[in-house]
Amino acid sequence: MINSRDNSLLRRARSVRDGKVDKMIFVEGLRLCEEALRSELSIEAVIYSEEIASKERAARLIDDLSKVSERVASVSEKLLASISYTKTPQGIVVLAARPEMDEAKFKSSQPASPLLIVMHGINNPVNVGAILRTAEAAGVTGAIATANTADAFSPKALRGAMGSAFRLPIWTGPSYTGVLEWCTERSIHSVCADAEGMKVFTDFDWRRACALMVGPESSGLSSEEMAAAGEAVRIPMQGPVESLNVAVATGILLYEAARQRRGFG
Repeated sequence: MINSRDNSLLRRARSVRDGKVDKMIFVEGLRLCEEALRSELSIEAVIYSEEIASKERAARLIDDLSKVSERVASVSEKLLASISYTKTPQGIVVLAARPEMDEAKFKSSQPASPLLIVMHGINNPVNVGAILRTAEAAGVTGAIATANTADAFSPKALRGAMGSAFRLPIWTGPSYTGVLEWCTERSIHSVCADAEGMKVFTDFDWRRACALMVGPESSGLSSEEMAAAGEAVRIPMQGPVESLNVAVATGILLYEAARQRRGFG
């Protein structure tokens, strides 16, 4: 039978899962919990199923997490399912402090010639997570999520990012205009993707300090927002295809930046 202390922890886990607890995040799944530990997040609690604890890899992780966590609870699969964000429980959940990254800290973290990804109004957390994962892999130095962009630390976004959100500097909440003004002050070239852009993305000089601006899935950046950016590039497409998924397009552009900057093949 579950005791009152564990029942209280399960209620808190549901609140964190649903975004009702400020500065806390809900991390679910063996690999993602390993990333949380590896990234040295501040761990408040670990909740795991009795079944997963019998597996060697999970048992080792639970032991390591127990050393840095304030609370540890072993529960049945049924109880774990009651707090799981997925249809199939992943066996282990961690409640952790949201990585600290305010505006000042973000700005001070950037090198002289940064490569930034700016997510503006992207409302699908799966796309946000995929973009962050690709961004880290391509060597992006920081990500900016403007107001009305899905939370990069929501459970869905975290699963898509697979640990990148824990490590990549992320500035959340600024306005699109505010980001452009800061980029201008720092001599960071802002560039967006436009199907009608005059320059092919491979002809753009990504070796400079750059900020790639990407917009909402359904509409992309508005004509006014694209005009406000410094340059617009296009990704050539064949056939009747009019656009690409925002995460896919972002990956194509960022890997061209990586190729130019670091000589990737």
